[in-house]
Amino acid sequence: MFNFLKKEKEPKNLKEILSQFKELKEDLTNISQELEKIKKENTFSVQKVGIVRFNPFKETGGNQSFSIALLDARNNGVTISSLYGREGNRVFAKPIKNSLSTYTLSKEEERAIIKAKNKL
Repeated sequence: MFNFLKKEKEPKNLKEILSQFKELKEDLTNISQELEKIKKENTFSVQKVGIVRFNPFKETGGNQSFSIALLDARNNGVTISSLYGREGNRVFAKPIKNSLSTYTLSKEEERAIIKAKNKL
């Protein structure tokens, strides 16, 4: 993309220096545009992660179950919960928008969202 380490000859006069400055200015403009594009795209990627381990069935096992919240910069994303028991494992996913869901969230899912939001 950009090669800042390219070996160029030393400028011999003011005209060559100005030409190099013009190239640097163009490169800087291109880099700034690319950075803005990356910033916009990055707001939709997973940036915040919170995980809570717990035991949903007090009479059995350890903290084998978990809830994980995966959120972007706007606190949108998903929670994934796994409930592990003797009879099997159940997995649930719930969409999250602005830290909330249209589905009822468990206390562990809510804690995972809070943990994710506090990571920054």
